[in-house]
This record gives sequence, C-alpha cells and structure tokens, in this order.
Amino acid sequence: MFYLLLCSLVWYETEFLKLSLNRIMRLWSLHPKYLDCKGLVAVWREGLLAKKVLEGKTRGYRNHPQLIRFKNFKDPIKAIESYLYYIYLEAKRRGYNFDKSKLSIKKPLSRIIAITNGQLEYEFSHLCKKLKKRDPKFYEDLCKQKIVKLEPNPVFYSVKGSVEPWEKIKHENSLMKNF
Repeated sequence: MFYLLLCSLVWYETEFLKLSLNRIMRLWSLHPKYLDCKGLVAVWREGLLAKKVLEGKTRGYRNHPQLIRFKNFKDPIKAIESYLYYIYLEAKRRGYNFDKSKLSIKKPLSRIIAITNGQLEYEFSHLCKKLKKRDPKFYEDLCKQKIVKLEPNPVFYSVKGSVEPWEKIKHENSLMKNF
C-alpha cells in the first residue's frame, strides 16, 4: 500500500512538473474579480515569479513577453508589486489567505500602465474558453452575461486599440468569436 502511494506521488509530481514547464505565464490584464479560484491562485503565483524575474533573482522567463509592460514602467518592481497588491485584495475579499508579506509596497500605484480594450477582450475570451472546461458554473455566471466594459487590474488603464503586440495569440478565430 505504501509503495502504491509513493508511486502515485512520484507520478503526480512528474506530471505536474511537465505541465509547469510546458505552460505559458499569464499575467492577466483583467481585473482579478473575473478569475475563478484556480485562476486567482495561478496569477498570484505567476505574479510572484514575475516579481523575482524583475528583481533579477531568477534566470527563467527574463525575456517573457508578458513582462514587457512592467519592464517599460520607470519602476518595474513597484509596478509588479502594485499589480500583485490588487490580486491580494481580491483574494482577501473572497476570504483566501494570500501572504501579503511577500509584498513590500506600502502605497500601491493605480492606472499607471496603458492596456488596450482589444487586449482585455482577447483575455476575457481566452479566460471564458478556459472556464468552460475548468469550471462550467463559473463560466455560466461570468461569460454568459453581457459585460459592457471590461475592467482591468487597477494597475492598468484602458485605451482604445487592438490586441497588444506582445501577446502570443493562439487560435485567434476561436477565441475572438464572442466579440
């Protein structure tokens, strides 16, 4: 029995590692209120990884396109910490216990980085596609309603435009058909 449990754990860790290595970092531009539980936990974890990258504390993901908007801000660490702070607030609102001590920012910035409405629409469509498989109830509640104006994470402000040039678009036609 113990051997079977040990084998299961090894398999799980191996599969998890494979999935982690094959994933693409997603730092959602959307307001964190749109994310389901798994999405919120993932963006917190990936945001903390992005913070380490911007601090020069890890070698991986240094040239990741999702980091461009933070790198282009005059103080990238303050920008990513502000981004993470708003994720922390959403987690706190939902009763989750994210570790605020991972952030050193005292006064988070807001509306400091422009993001196009086309990017927000693309991300919303991408999120809905994920939710349809991952959380059908959340999908029904979020994606079937008519949202007049998508809200970004408060670190961003929305401007007119198409999908951001740094976005790696996959299956564009299937993602954008809702818009």
